Amino acid sequence: MTDIRWLPFLGVVLLAYAIPGPDFAVVARAAASSRAAGWRAGLGAQTGLCVHMVAAVVGLSLLISRSPTALNIIQILGGLYLVWLGISALRQTSSEGSATSDVRWFRMGLVTNLLNPKAVLFFVALLPQFVDADGALPLQIGLLGIVDVAIGLAVWAVVTAAVGRLAGGSSNSTSWNRAIGVLFIGIGVALAIEAV
Repeated sequence: MTDIRWLPFLGVVLLAYAIPGPDFAVVARAAASSRAAGWRAGLGAQTGLCVHMVAAVVGLSLLISRSPTALNIIQILGGLYLVWLGISALRQTSSEGSATSDVRWFRMGLVTNLLNPKAVLFFVALLPQFVDADGALPLQIGLLGIVDVAIGLAVWAVVTAAVGRLAGGSSNSTSWNRAIGVLFIGIGVALAIEAV
């Protein structure tokens, strides 16, 4: 346990969060509505990451990762979900954005993360490279996963604060909805095409 390679692990995790992806887009869109919404979307995304972590600890993620068909189905569903979120964002006015329910923001973050096959592969293919080969693998994967989730919460707090300031309240939320909507659609289409 003492031989976990913490420095390389932390470097990889920080790099992963620095590259915007579906979770970033969801948190940014929510944060443009309000900081509370951004927090809820970030919490949803990290809850999804916890599900992936538990699946990796019990061995389910390994089974999924060995099935290219299962990963492709997850990726296509994730892409379609993002396209749907993008279209919804493009159709939403600023007044509708402020009325979006607390549960909906959390759910958007959760589902986006759960349908991200890269999260599955992260726990199955990447995390084991940083563990102590003589230690208990599930325990170490769980510990690394908890640290990853904690770092993500800190990152989403920064993103939420930054986007909240940039969006400048409800007057700019329609512009943000459009920009994020286009981003959702672009990422969703790219994910779906990559899986085909």
